[in-house]
Amino acid sequence: MKHGVAFRKFSRTSSHRNLMLRNLVTSLLEHEQIRTTLAKAKDTARLAEKIITLGKKNNETSYRQAQAFILKPPVLPKLFTTFAERYANRPGGYTRIHRLDNRFGDNAPIALLELVDNPRDFKLEMTARAVGRELLNEKLRWDSPRGVINSGVQHAETAVVKELNLSGFDSSELRPTTRRNLQKVMKYRGREALTEIGAKASAYIETILAKPVAEAKMQLRADSKEKEKARKRGNPNFVGNFPVLPARAGVASPGETRPAMQLVQGALGRPARWRGRHALA
Repeated sequence: MKHGVAFRKFSRTSSHRNLMLRNLVTSLLEHEQIRTTLAKAKDTARLAEKIITLGKKNNETSYRQAQAFILKPPVLPKLFTTFAERYANRPGGYTRIHRLDNRFGDNAPIALLELVDNPRDFKLEMTARAVGRELLNEKLRWDSPRGVINSGVQHAETAVVKELNLSGFDSSELRPTTRRNLQKVMKYRGREALTEIGAKASAYIETILAKPVAEAKMQLRADSKEKEKARKRGNPNFVGNFPVLPARAGVASPGETRPAMQLVQGALGRPARWRGRHALA
């Protein structure tokens, strides 16, 4: 019976397992983001939390303990300076695990393990994109798509500041889930993070607005005079209809109001139809 035996074995000996986890923790502290299996990410996060706590203590005993664990000596100064300052006010929770996909071959679940508030914070990027899309959808409620393309969505940073002061159920331009994620991301960040997330949201709005314009320009280019010349010459490499940029599965177009379940079931590419009272009879 396996009573009182904690943690994972990874089908390795204790020396091999400990060295593997030390290597993963060292890589995490060095690069601040690593991609590994979900099981290894959970055990690596548990040890990384303890090592960062040693860096926050910043005394001779903690330095010797961290020195005996970390495999690369150049990572030690980063632990006792950069990470100790970054997480000085954060009482734990220095790592975050994102479930990605399954590995080709053995179908093992893959996860992204990262340190929170790192320069390439994955959650910050995704939250900024969610903020940008929802601000754009709110603008499309009151303006036409052509008007929004011409005017754009202004003052994303101001909207972020307003959302940070609201509670979970207050009505605003963002969904409660997006507002809660935004407040979590910004809880221990400074003023510069407001500018960063506002810029990222504005950039994503411009990307969404530029996509239909780019598609229209490419279609016009395909229908220009070169199209007729290529047809007359019988060019075998000629493409008659320029392919439309496909939308990712589950992503609604700007102004889309259909439920997510319909989009997942394939309703993204076809318009909604009204079914009569006896349509299924």
